[in-house]
Amino acid sequence: MTITDSEIVSVKQRFSIIGNSTLLNNAVRVAMQVAPTDMSVLITGESGSGKESFSKIIHHLSARKHGQFIAINCGSIPEGTIDSELFGHEKGSFTGAHEARKGYFEVTNGGSIFLDEIGEMPLGTQARLLRVLENGEFIKVGSSKVLKTDVRVVAATNVNLMRKVEEGKFREDLYYRLSTVPIYVPPLRERGSDTELLFRKFAGDFAEKYKVKPITLTADAKEVLLKYRFPGNIRQLKNLVEQISVLSTDDKDINAEKLLQYIPRESSLPAIYRDSADKENFSERDILYKVLFDMKKDVLDLKKLVLDLYNNQGKAGQIIKEHSHLFDGIEENTSSAASGSEPLVLNYPVNGNVNTNTTDDVDEEIHDITHETEEDNLSIEKKEKELIMRALRKNNNRRKYAARDLGISERTLYRKIKQYELEE
Repeated sequence: MTITDSEIVSVKQRFSIIGNSTLLNNAVRVAMQVAPTDMSVLITGESGSGKESFSKIIHHLSARKHGQFIAINCGSIPEGTIDSELFGHEKGSFTGAHEARKGYFEVTNGGSIFLDEIGEMPLGTQARLLRVLENGEFIKVGSSKVLKTDVRVVAATNVNLMRKVEEGKFREDLYYRLSTVPIYVPPLRERGSDTELLFRKFAGDFAEKYKVKPITLTADAKEVLLKYRFPGNIRQLKNLVEQISVLSTDDKDINAEKLLQYIPRESSLPAIYRDSADKENFSERDILYKVLFDMKKDVLDLKKLVLDLYNNQGKAGQIIKEHSHLFDGIEENTSSAASGSEPLVLNYPVNGNVNTNTTDDVDEEIHDITHETEEDNLSIEKKEKELIMRALRKNNNRRKYAARDLGISERTLYRKIKQYELEE
């Protein structure tokens, strides 16, 4: 099936898809080619890039266009109710099930279902979905009767599903069954001048909505707009244009300086990234707390190193080599002599030759370090225990999710729970 450029333009106009980039046109072309079939489709792309528009193209250009189309966000449905939502339930099958209910797969028989954020679907539900895809069969919650349905499934995700397969969080057989035909929706930063086209489109829409003069960009403002990465993609751009349209009451000609007042500054601080657009991240305070906790641990390691140097005077060089990782990024101050300042020298006893005039002072300092090390050990264990307890409380003692929040493996979390006697 050959798709012409004029046909692509016609489809983009019909479904309000703005842009002329090669990647975007290729995604539209694949959606048009697969639409007449009944093949499963997996749409990938970042959050806010417009994946749902492609699911609508696939449905409305198919033989199912007169059937029902339902879009479902798998990440917004609680794990305990998603089976009931998708497949229905019988009366009395669980607390609160006062009457029987049809699920989406039964209601949309003969139509299409768009499953957004498919990577957030629980493993048990994934098994039920696989059965629908393979045989067109499903069973309601609380029933033993097998029902049939004829539904086309279009799925979408903003995470790497293959990585989730490797981590055991997504079924491999379901992944290959869904991704019969993959469609990649490019992020806004990969679409070049499409950003400017979308800006003009949104500016016109909001000018009409709020009965104001449409905003325009100067040449330098356009450069700023095209350089910004837009992590929220089209959704973020739309919100930005609406904000400027409403707040810029005096001058509708936006220059670079004024545009920068609305564009969020990209942080230069180190960030903790979690896959899957994780919605259960700790707050910024918790992240900073964890960074400080790690720094304190490094300081404790250095104190232990000094203590080892003192107790093993003849093996100082070997000890430093064994702990070389503690000195990563530290360079010798070779310019100290030129600048007129004295270099910092670390003096320690070698081969047992200790200056008796300073022995008492050194012993006193070592005693302080040893005492402080013991206190730090207790402090670190206390903070670690608190973090684990907070993560468990937050996730209702579901250790799998608590481990993910803490950035450790489940096995490590089990060991820590046993170590700190946190088991109920």
